[in-house]
Amino acid sequence: MNQKTTLIIGFLAVALVACKQEFLEVQPLVGSTEANFFQNADDAESATIACYNNLQQEVTNIQGSAQLAPHFRWYFGDICSDDSHKGGSGDGDEPELFLFENFSGNSSSKLVLAEWQVAYRGIAYCNLALDRIPGIEMDQQDKDRFLAEASFIRAYWYFNLVTMFGDVPLILSNLAPSEYQQGRTASSEVWAQIEADLTFARQNLPRRSELSISETGRATWGAASALLAKAHAFQEEWQPCNDICLDVMTSGEYFLDPDYANIFTESGENGPGSIWEIQYMNASGGNWGNQLEGTFTNVFQRARGQFGGYGFNIPEQNFVEEFENGDPRLSATVFQEGDQMGDRGVFSLEATGMPHLYYSKKFFINASDEAPFGDPNPNGYSNDRVIRYADVILFHAESAYHLGDEGLARNSVNIIRSRARGGNQALLASLGTDVTGPDLLDAIYHERRVELGMEGHRFFDLVRTGRAATELADWGFVAGIHEVFPIPEVERTLSGGLITQNNGY
Repeated sequence: MNQKTTLIIGFLAVALVACKQEFLEVQPLVGSTEANFFQNADDAESATIACYNNLQQEVTNIQGSAQLAPHFRWYFGDICSDDSHKGGSGDGDEPELFLFENFSGNSSSKLVLAEWQVAYRGIAYCNLALDRIPGIEMDQQDKDRFLAEASFIRAYWYFNLVTMFGDVPLILSNLAPSEYQQGRTASSEVWAQIEADLTFARQNLPRRSELSISETGRATWGAASALLAKAHAFQEEWQPCNDICLDVMTSGEYFLDPDYANIFTESGENGPGSIWEIQYMNASGGNWGNQLEGTFTNVFQRARGQFGGYGFNIPEQNFVEEFENGDPRLSATVFQEGDQMGDRGVFSLEATGMPHLYYSKKFFINASDEAPFGDPNPNGYSNDRVIRYADVILFHAESAYHLGDEGLARNSVNIIRSRARGGNQALLASLGTDVTGPDLLDAIYHERRVELGMEGHRFFDLVRTGRAATELADWGFVAGIHEVFPIPEVERTLSGGLITQNNGY
């Protein structure tokens, strides 16, 4: 752990991430110091906006090193599952990721180090805001909102950490030098803090309908509620999960986009079924050492060859076969040979120069939509759809099943299937009363896989539902070890040995 006060300097110097929404155009105070910065409501808002900074970081500088390391939700969520494999130019392209997808990764990997450092850097921003904003004289409602935003983002980072690593240091304030070395905190305590932060956040954040257009992308009551429901699901706390999902579903704040494919277009960003997205834009002029507001995911997942991509996150045959005949979601999720890849040409093996039969589609952009200046690769525009309304509906179905209400579970699954069929009643028949017991639970799992496919959920879904050892056995998954990833060895050394290693690493 290394949350040094130098992070304060980073906070004061950072160009507070400006995405395509105006809210991230709030500017830091030039020449500010920690002592004079936290003086008024504008300072409080700037400190809050700074909490969003690390969310956009996908290729990050490793602290204490000149190395850059990728940091994508889909690296571990998709590639370490049965939905996709690494791809790239071959096994030697991102070799550490190749090891992790075969459950042979180790603690010296820069990939797990990036996950750890990005999260704790983000937590440090949140802790600074949560520590200093209470002392500012300002409107109480605005103050509570800013504190709620910081609490939500801190909970998000701890959610990522506890699902990646299990027990992790729980840091709730900025540390003095004598406190840098911290041991691990039991995951039950981390989950409890996540719940506390999200409960406070949902009590003090505005509804989406209350946001101005310029605030699009900021945390809302719906985002905090949905993440809290998800946290309960990961702990098999089904009643509160169900209650909160129902709150969101009856709030009138969200509805499913009638056209599933539209969700993943530029016009579909922050759409009616979007609960929380990390915002990106293509006109910030970022580069490999300074990402700014663009995403790397567009180029990382695009096919190689004439399509100009790196060809990562290749859908597996097993994933493609999970879709029922005629399910329109398949063509919105996966490119197949012969498909038109926008204005870049027709997908063929010859055009890509690679043997892969499929490519991920949800982050594809046309050549005509690339960054208008600078290097287009670090400047993709596609938002990361972190929490969708469909995710909440399916958690409602899953929780209802576990609470013994199969009728309610079927109804929620059928809401998702109805949207997916797009008005074609010949497709995706609704679940009937004959689908019951374990078959109903399998139907819920199936719907999660095809509805949320290639969005970074699958590995963690398999682990939380106890199916990883079975579904990932052919890739080398071992129960009792691979539910979590190794603690970065660098961080163990910095802790003076207080941070122990996960079993099997």
